[in-house]
Amino acid sequence: MHEHEHTHAPASLRAEYKQRALAWALAITLTFMLAEAIGGWLAGSLALLADAAHMATDAAALGLALFASWLARRPATPARSYGFYRAEVLAALANAAFLVLVCAGIFWEAFQRLLAPRPVDAPLMLAVAVAGLAANGASAWVLTRGALHRHDVNLRSAFLHVVGDLLGSVAAIAAGLVIWFTGWTPVDPILSAAIGLLVLRSAWHVLWDSVEVLLEATPAHIDPEAVRHAMLGVPGVVGVHDLHVWTVTSGFVALSGHVEVDETRAWPDVLLDLARVLRDRFGILHVTLQPEQPVALPEAFRGCSLESPEGLRSCLLPLDDVPLSAHRH
Repeated sequence: MHEHEHTHAPASLRAEYKQRALAWALAITLTFMLAEAIGGWLAGSLALLADAAHMATDAAALGLALFASWLARRPATPARSYGFYRAEVLAALANAAFLVLVCAGIFWEAFQRLLAPRPVDAPLMLAVAVAGLAANGASAWVLTRGALHRHDVNLRSAFLHVVGDLLGSVAAIAAGLVIWFTGWTPVDPILSAAIGLLVLRSAWHVLWDSVEVLLEATPAHIDPEAVRHAMLGVPGVVGVHDLHVWTVTSGFVALSGHVEVDETRAWPDVLLDLARVLRDRFGILHVTLQPEQPVALPEAFRGCSLESPEGLRSCLLPLDDVPLSAHRH
Protein backbone atom coordinates (compact mmCIF):
# COMPACT_ATOMS: atom_id res chain seq x y z
CA MET A 1 0.00 0.00 0.00
CA HIS A 2 1.34 3.40 -0.94
CA GLU A 3 1.51 6.32 1.42
CA HIS A 4 -0.19 9.56 0.35
CA GLU A 5 1.03 12.94 1.56
CA HIS A 6 -0.98 16.17 1.40
CA THR A 7 -0.15 19.82 1.57
CA HIS A 8 -3.31 21.89 1.76
CA ALA A 9 -3.58 25.69 1.68
CA PRO A 10 -6.38 27.03 -0.55
CA ALA A 11 -5.88 30.52 -1.95
CA SER A 12 -8.07 33.26 -0.48
CA LEU A 13 -10.61 34.69 -2.92
CA ARG A 14 -11.61 37.59 -0.70
CA ALA A 15 -15.14 36.22 -0.56
CA GLU A 16 -16.52 38.98 1.66
CA TYR A 17 -15.42 41.67 -0.77
CA LYS A 18 -16.88 39.73 -3.69
CA GLN A 19 -20.25 39.36 -2.02
CA ARG A 20 -20.43 43.02 -1.07
CA ALA A 21 -19.48 44.15 -4.58
CA LEU A 22 -22.00 41.80 -6.19
CA ALA A 23 -24.77 42.93 -3.83
CA TRP A 24 -24.19 46.61 -4.64
CA ALA A 25 -24.04 45.93 -8.37
CA LEU A 26 -27.27 43.93 -8.16
CA ALA A 27 -29.10 46.75 -6.37
CA ILE A 28 -27.95 49.34 -8.91
CA THR A 29 -28.84 47.12 -11.85
CA LEU A 30 -32.34 46.34 -10.62
CA THR A 31 -33.10 50.01 -10.04
CA PHE A 32 -32.11 51.22 -13.49
CA MET A 33 -33.32 48.17 -15.37
CA LEU A 34 -36.91 49.16 -14.67
CA ALA A 35 -36.33 52.78 -15.67
CA GLU A 36 -34.62 51.82 -18.91
CA ALA A 37 -37.26 49.27 -19.88
CA ILE A 38 -40.05 51.84 -19.46
CA GLY A 39 -38.06 54.51 -21.29
CA GLY A 40 -37.21 52.18 -24.17
CA TRP A 41 -40.84 51.16 -24.58
CA LEU A 42 -42.05 54.77 -24.56
CA ALA A 43 -39.31 55.91 -26.97
CA GLY A 44 -39.67 52.92 -29.28
CA SER A 45 -35.89 52.37 -29.19
CA LEU A 46 -34.43 48.91 -29.73
CA ALA A 47 -31.10 50.06 -28.34
CA LEU A 48 -32.75 51.00 -25.04
CA LEU A 49 -34.87 47.86 -24.94
CA ALA A 50 -31.81 45.75 -25.73
CA ASP A 51 -29.94 47.51 -22.97
CA ALA A 52 -32.84 46.89 -20.59
CA ALA A 53 -32.81 43.23 -21.59
CA HIS A 54 -29.10 43.16 -20.85
CA MET A 55 -29.78 44.66 -17.46
CA ALA A 56 -32.45 42.05 -16.77
CA THR A 57 -29.97 39.29 -17.56
CA ASP A 58 -27.40 41.17 -15.50
CA ALA A 59 -29.72 41.13 -12.52
CA ALA A 60 -30.16 37.37 -12.89
CA ALA A 61 -26.43 36.91 -13.49
CA LEU A 62 -25.45 39.02 -10.49
CA GLY A 63 -27.98 37.22 -8.32
CA LEU A 64 -26.64 33.86 -9.43
CA ALA A 65 -23.04 34.97 -8.93
CA LEU A 66 -23.91 36.29 -5.46
CA PHE A 67 -25.58 33.01 -4.50
CA ALA A 68 -22.66 30.98 -5.86
CA SER A 69 -20.19 33.15 -3.96
CA TRP A 70 -22.12 32.52 -0.75
CA LEU A 71 -22.39 28.79 -1.47
CA ALA A 72 -18.65 28.52 -2.15
CA ARG A 73 -17.92 29.70 1.39
CA ARG A 74 -19.72 26.75 2.95
CA PRO A 75 -17.38 24.22 4.55
CA ALA A 76 -16.40 20.95 2.90
CA THR A 77 -18.22 17.76 3.85
CA PRO A 78 -17.19 14.09 3.65
CA ALA A 79 -19.37 13.72 0.55
CA ARG A 80 -18.05 16.96 -1.00
CA SER A 81 -14.43 17.01 0.07
CA TYR A 82 -13.61 20.11 -2.00
CA GLY A 83 -16.57 21.99 -0.59
CA PHE A 84 -18.73 24.04 -2.95
CA TYR A 85 -16.03 25.98 -4.77
CA ARG A 86 -17.20 24.71 -8.15
CA ALA A 87 -20.57 26.45 -7.61
CA GLU A 88 -18.88 29.66 -8.77
CA VAL A 89 -17.63 27.99 -11.93
CA LEU A 90 -21.10 26.61 -12.66
CA ALA A 91 -22.57 30.09 -12.16
CA ALA A 92 -20.04 31.56 -14.56
CA LEU A 93 -20.87 28.87 -17.13
CA ALA A 94 -24.61 29.52 -16.81
CA ASN A 95 -24.17 33.29 -17.03
CA ALA A 96 -21.95 33.09 -20.10
CA ALA A 97 -24.30 30.67 -21.87
CA PHE A 98 -27.28 32.88 -21.08
CA LEU A 99 -25.44 35.92 -22.40
CA VAL A 100 -24.79 34.10 -25.68
CA LEU A 101 -28.53 33.48 -26.02
CA VAL A 102 -29.32 37.12 -25.27
CA CYS A 103 -26.89 38.23 -27.98
CA ALA A 104 -28.61 35.90 -30.45
CA GLY A 105 -31.95 37.46 -29.56
CA ILE A 106 -30.58 40.97 -30.10
CA PHE A 107 -29.19 39.98 -33.51
CA TRP A 108 -32.59 38.63 -34.55
CA GLU A 109 -34.48 41.72 -33.38
CA ALA A 110 -31.93 43.99 -35.07
CA PHE A 111 -32.47 42.13 -38.34
CA GLN A 112 -36.23 42.54 -38.02
CA ARG A 113 -35.92 46.27 -37.38
CA LEU A 114 -33.64 46.73 -40.36
CA LEU A 115 -36.33 45.13 -42.52
CA ALA A 116 -39.09 47.21 -40.93
CA PRO A 117 -37.75 50.42 -39.30
CA ARG A 118 -39.80 51.92 -36.47
CA PRO A 119 -40.02 55.53 -35.27
CA VAL A 120 -37.77 56.44 -32.34
CA ASP A 121 -38.20 59.24 -29.77
CA ALA A 122 -34.58 60.46 -29.80
CA PRO A 123 -34.71 62.94 -26.83
CA LEU A 124 -36.30 60.38 -24.50
CA MET A 125 -33.94 57.71 -25.76
CA LEU A 126 -30.94 59.92 -24.98
CA ALA A 127 -32.16 60.81 -21.49
CA VAL A 128 -32.71 57.21 -20.48
CA ALA A 129 -29.48 56.03 -22.12
CA VAL A 130 -27.44 58.60 -20.17
CA ALA A 131 -29.06 57.43 -16.91
CA GLY A 132 -28.35 53.83 -17.85
CA LEU A 133 -24.74 54.70 -18.64
CA ALA A 134 -24.33 56.18 -15.17
CA ALA A 135 -25.87 53.11 -13.53
CA ASN A 136 -23.80 50.64 -15.53
CA GLY A 137 -20.67 52.67 -14.92
CA ALA A 138 -21.31 52.58 -11.18
CA SER A 139 -21.85 48.80 -11.25
CA ALA A 140 -18.70 48.24 -13.29
CA TRP A 141 -16.69 50.40 -10.92
CA VAL A 142 -17.92 48.43 -7.91
CA LEU A 143 -17.04 45.10 -9.53
CA THR A 144 -13.56 46.17 -10.67
CA ARG A 145 -12.32 47.56 -7.37
CA GLY A 146 -9.31 45.50 -6.36
CA ALA A 147 -9.05 43.98 -9.87
CA LEU A 148 -10.32 40.65 -8.51
CA HIS A 149 -12.45 40.19 -11.64
CA ARG A 150 -9.28 39.53 -13.66
CA HIS A 151 -8.65 36.27 -11.83
CA ASP A 152 -12.10 35.17 -10.64
CA VAL A 153 -14.21 33.55 -13.36
CA ASN A 154 -17.47 33.99 -11.43
CA LEU A 155 -16.91 37.70 -10.86
CA ARG A 156 -15.64 38.11 -14.42
CA SER A 157 -18.81 36.58 -15.88
CA ALA A 158 -20.94 38.99 -13.84
CA PHE A 159 -18.68 41.88 -14.84
CA LEU A 160 -19.09 41.00 -18.52
CA HIS A 161 -22.85 41.31 -18.20
CA VAL A 162 -22.40 44.80 -16.78
CA VAL A 163 -19.86 45.72 -19.46
CA GLY A 164 -22.34 44.59 -22.10
CA ASP A 165 -24.91 46.98 -20.68
CA LEU A 166 -22.33 49.75 -20.41
CA LEU A 167 -21.52 49.39 -24.10
CA GLY A 168 -25.22 49.15 -24.86
CA SER A 169 -25.80 52.50 -23.16
CA VAL A 170 -22.98 54.03 -25.21
CA ALA A 171 -24.55 52.62 -28.37
CA ALA A 172 -27.96 53.97 -27.39
CA ILE A 173 -26.51 57.45 -26.82
CA ALA A 174 -24.71 57.38 -30.16
CA ALA A 175 -27.83 56.12 -31.96
CA GLY A 176 -29.97 58.75 -30.25
CA LEU A 177 -27.68 61.56 -31.40
CA VAL A 178 -27.62 60.28 -34.98
CA ILE A 179 -31.42 59.92 -35.08
CA TRP A 180 -31.93 63.33 -33.50
CA PHE A 181 -29.74 65.15 -36.03
CA THR A 182 -30.29 63.03 -39.16
CA GLY A 183 -33.47 61.04 -38.60
CA TRP A 184 -31.72 57.87 -39.79
CA THR A 185 -33.32 55.16 -37.58
CA PRO A 186 -31.41 52.11 -38.93
CA VAL A 187 -28.43 53.23 -36.86
CA ASP A 188 -30.28 51.97 -33.77
CA PRO A 189 -30.34 48.23 -34.68
CA ILE A 190 -26.94 48.45 -36.41
CA LEU A 191 -25.19 49.72 -33.29
CA SER A 192 -27.10 47.25 -31.12
CA ALA A 193 -25.86 44.34 -33.25
CA ALA A 194 -22.30 45.70 -33.18
CA ILE A 195 -22.33 45.83 -29.38
CA GLY A 196 -23.81 42.35 -29.34
CA LEU A 197 -20.79 41.06 -31.27
CA LEU A 198 -18.38 42.56 -28.73
CA VAL A 199 -20.30 41.08 -25.81
CA LEU A 200 -20.53 37.71 -27.57
CA ARG A 201 -16.76 37.55 -27.97
CA SER A 202 -16.14 38.17 -24.27
CA ALA A 203 -18.91 35.77 -23.22
CA TRP A 204 -17.36 33.03 -25.32
CA HIS A 205 -14.04 33.40 -23.49
CA VAL A 206 -15.74 33.05 -20.10
CA LEU A 207 -17.74 30.08 -21.39
CA TRP A 208 -14.57 28.37 -22.59
CA ASP A 209 -12.67 29.09 -19.36
CA SER A 210 -15.53 27.64 -17.31
CA VAL A 211 -15.66 24.48 -19.42
CA GLU A 212 -11.89 24.08 -19.08
CA VAL A 213 -12.17 24.23 -15.28
CA LEU A 214 -15.04 21.72 -15.25
CA LEU A 215 -13.03 19.39 -17.51
CA GLU A 216 -10.15 19.73 -15.01
CA ALA A 217 -7.77 20.85 -17.73
CA THR A 218 -4.34 22.15 -16.76
CA PRO A 219 -4.57 25.92 -16.17
CA ALA A 220 -3.43 27.91 -19.20
CA HIS A 221 -0.67 29.67 -17.24
CA ILE A 222 0.96 26.39 -16.12
CA ASP A 223 3.09 24.16 -18.37
CA PRO A 224 2.75 20.58 -17.07
CA GLU A 225 6.07 19.56 -18.61
CA ALA A 226 7.78 22.44 -16.83
CA VAL A 227 6.20 21.24 -13.58
CA ARG A 228 7.41 17.69 -14.21
CA HIS A 229 10.93 18.92 -15.04
CA ALA A 230 11.06 21.04 -11.87
CA MET A 231 9.96 18.08 -9.75
CA LEU A 232 12.63 15.85 -11.34
CA GLY A 233 15.19 18.46 -10.30
CA VAL A 234 14.56 17.78 -6.61
CA PRO A 235 17.27 15.51 -5.13
CA GLY A 236 15.93 12.02 -4.52
CA VAL A 237 13.32 12.14 -7.30
CA VAL A 238 14.03 9.77 -10.21
CA GLY A 239 10.66 9.80 -11.95
CA VAL A 240 7.23 11.46 -12.02
CA HIS A 241 4.12 9.96 -13.60
CA ASP A 242 0.34 10.32 -13.47
CA LEU A 243 0.85 14.03 -12.93
CA HIS A 244 -2.39 16.02 -12.82
CA VAL A 245 -2.77 19.79 -12.42
CA TRP A 246 -6.25 21.28 -12.34
CA THR A 247 -8.26 24.26 -11.13
CA VAL A 248 -10.76 23.71 -8.33
CA THR A 249 -12.03 27.28 -8.70
CA SER A 250 -10.48 30.58 -9.71
CA GLY A 251 -7.16 31.02 -7.89
CA PHE A 252 -7.27 27.54 -6.35
CA VAL A 253 -4.92 25.20 -8.26
CA ALA A 254 -4.39 21.61 -7.15
CA LEU A 255 -1.83 18.95 -8.14
CA SER A 256 -1.52 15.22 -7.67
CA GLY A 257 1.08 12.76 -8.90
CA HIS A 258 3.16 9.66 -8.32
CA VAL A 259 6.81 10.33 -7.45
CA GLU A 260 9.43 7.65 -7.93
CA VAL A 261 12.18 8.13 -5.32
CA ASP A 262 15.53 6.52 -4.58
CA GLU A 263 16.92 5.69 -1.16
CA THR A 264 19.29 8.63 -0.86
CA ARG A 265 16.86 10.82 1.06
CA ALA A 266 13.95 10.37 3.44
CA TRP A 267 10.51 10.92 1.86
CA PRO A 268 9.46 13.72 4.28
CA ASP A 269 12.51 15.75 3.18
CA VAL A 270 11.78 15.12 -0.50
CA LEU A 271 8.12 16.04 0.01
CA LEU A 272 9.07 19.30 1.71
CA ASP A 273 11.33 20.29 -1.20
CA LEU A 274 8.70 19.32 -3.78
CA ALA A 275 6.02 21.36 -2.02
CA ARG A 276 8.36 24.35 -1.85
CA VAL A 277 9.20 24.15 -5.57
CA LEU A 278 5.55 23.82 -6.59
CA ARG A 279 4.55 26.73 -4.37
CA ASP A 280 7.36 29.14 -5.24
CA ARG A 281 7.67 28.46 -8.98
CA PHE A 282 4.09 27.66 -9.97
CA GLY A 283 1.84 28.97 -7.19
CA ILE A 284 0.40 25.50 -6.53
CA LEU A 285 -0.54 25.20 -2.86
CA HIS A 286 -2.73 22.08 -2.71
CA VAL A 287 -0.45 19.11 -3.41
CA THR A 288 -1.10 15.37 -3.14
CA LEU A 289 1.93 13.17 -3.90
CA GLN A 290 2.40 9.42 -3.71
CA PRO A 291 5.97 8.11 -3.20
CA GLU A 292 7.01 4.92 -4.97
CA GLN A 293 10.17 2.81 -5.27
CA PRO A 294 10.34 1.64 -8.89
CA VAL A 295 13.25 -0.77 -8.34
CA ALA A 296 11.00 -3.05 -6.31
CA LEU A 297 8.20 -3.09 -8.88
CA PRO A 298 7.75 -4.65 -12.34
CA GLU A 299 7.30 -2.56 -15.49
CA ALA A 300 3.51 -2.68 -15.31
CA PHE A 301 3.44 -1.72 -11.63
CA ARG A 302 1.45 1.45 -12.09
CA GLY A 303 -1.93 -0.25 -12.05
CA CYS A 304 -4.64 2.38 -12.69
CA SER A 305 -2.87 5.02 -14.75
CA LEU A 306 -3.93 7.47 -17.45
CA GLU A 307 -0.51 7.43 -19.11
CA SER A 308 -0.71 4.02 -20.80
CA PRO A 309 -3.43 1.88 -22.45
CA GLU A 310 -2.83 -0.91 -19.93
CA GLY A 311 -3.10 1.48 -17.02
CA LEU A 312 -6.26 3.07 -18.43
CA ARG A 313 -7.91 -0.32 -18.71
CA SER A 314 -7.04 -0.94 -15.06
CA CYS A 315 -9.03 2.18 -14.12
CA LEU A 316 -12.26 0.81 -15.60
CA LEU A 317 -13.87 -1.50 -13.08
CA PRO A 318 -16.72 -3.64 -14.53
CA LEU A 319 -20.09 -2.57 -13.18
CA ASP A 320 -20.71 -6.05 -11.78
CA ASP A 321 -17.64 -5.62 -9.58
CA VAL A 322 -18.67 -2.27 -8.12
CA PRO A 323 -19.65 -2.65 -4.44
CA LEU A 324 -23.29 -1.95 -3.71
CA SER A 325 -22.22 0.74 -1.22
CA ALA A 326 -20.70 2.70 -4.13
CA HIS A 327 -24.12 3.20 -5.76
CA ARG A 328 -25.81 6.41 -4.61
CA HIS A 329 -29.27 7.64 -5.42
